[in-house]
Amino acid sequence: MSDYDVLVLGAGPGGYVCAIRAAQLGLKTAIVDKQWLGGVCLNVGCIPSKALLKNAEVAHTLRERGKEFGFSFENLQLDYSVAVKRSRQVSDRLTRGVAFLMKKNNIAVYMGTARLTARDTVQVTDKDGKTTDLKAKNIVIATGASVAVPTGWPVDGEKVVTYHEAILQEKRPSSAIIIGAGAIGVEFATIWSAYGSQVTIVEMLPRLLPLEDEEISAELKKAFEKRGIRCLTGHKVEAVEATPNGARVTVSAEGQTQVLEAEQALVAIGFRPNSKGLGLEELGVRLDQRGFIEIDERMATNVPGIWAIGDVTGKLMLAHVASAQGIVCAENIAGVETTTLDYRMMPRATYCQPQVASFGLTEAQARAEGYEVKVGRFPFQANGKALGLGESGGFVKIITDAKYGEILGAHMIGPEVTELLPELTLAQRMELTPAEIARNVHAHPTLSEVIMEAAHAAEGHAIHI
Repeated sequence: MSDYDVLVLGAGPGGYVCAIRAAQLGLKTAIVDKQWLGGVCLNVGCIPSKALLKNAEVAHTLRERGKEFGFSFENLQLDYSVAVKRSRQVSDRLTRGVAFLMKKNNIAVYMGTARLTARDTVQVTDKDGKTTDLKAKNIVIATGASVAVPTGWPVDGEKVVTYHEAILQEKRPSSAIIIGAGAIGVEFATIWSAYGSQVTIVEMLPRLLPLEDEEISAELKKAFEKRGIRCLTGHKVEAVEATPNGARVTVSAEGQTQVLEAEQALVAIGFRPNSKGLGLEELGVRLDQRGFIEIDERMATNVPGIWAIGDVTGKLMLAHVASAQGIVCAENIAGVETTTLDYRMMPRATYCQPQVASFGLTEAQARAEGYEVKVGRFPFQANGKALGLGESGGFVKIITDAKYGEILGAHMIGPEVTELLPELTLAQRMELTPAEIARNVHAHPTLSEVIMEAAHAAEGHAIHI
């Protein structure tokens, strides 16, 4: 038996960050994962996909924009397998970094499948079937989520795949049907189409990135269609089949049915929590109808000493939110001063081309909640840095409350907008107004000037438009 103050189950961006913060606060800490340090994000998610997206950006420039930039060549060869190998190198380097951090912070690492056998006891079974019982005063569930696949859809890892197979395969499909227009769907559409694949996106809801502001979705659809990506929004998938040559997807809209065929179909419609088989029900830990673990603002479950963070809670299934939850959880366990997370104001980043970034209320949500809404908007086509980059599509849109100038949300589409989020989320958190953002001198020429100009626009006096 080993005794710990904190035992974290799951070594993803929520779990390993929670473990580090707990150790920093002087708590004896251990972490368990059945597969890998860094979780899905570092190994087969956020990080390797960003490497692939960089390759896709270069490929798109070479294939489609050579004349614009003044270069030409014959017999251009694009080796997609090299892009995948590079993405694995990036991932491996970061996961080695997590292992180093565990060692640096004296965090014990156990590799195996975990199950709670008592409120303070976890049994870990390694790959050889050997079991180890660990005792802890506090147990943090950070087991994440897995792809949700409807019953009857034949996910075989070759013709019908999830993100997991898609990100590891060294051969791209010559044609692909992507089911779901959330972040994973639009990012793979960007990657594959940049290399020349014929891509069709099918989304049941009326628009791409359906949780984003309507104007953002419309702008993205326009950009995608310009790239040759077919966008079937408002289409329901009736059937998915593997065929001798690939995949067949039957879709319907407004009473009309059509059959789509491609070399591969990617299922990217959502996630389900990894909460089964952990022994939670036996201990009385409260789950919602979908299986997500219910927590309070402290990250505590209804059972004292058992906590939960990250995707398994279903609060907002983003890596950085899991990390923030992990820090708050560790600080609550240690009894030190911490903060309360406002999930509606968390930053959201999507790395398609053009990039999409947002936080807070959409314009429609703000109006529905009864705010007198004021909108500040500024396009990248009037920004010198964006023009110089050759990426002048898109805009920044700031939503404010006209009465007090409170920032209610912001929505951006365009070059590197994911890097522009922190100024706006910090401003909202510190209760700054667009007037104060506009007064903050922004270096020229930078993309961040579009934030300043949108803030000026919210005040009724944009300078450069």
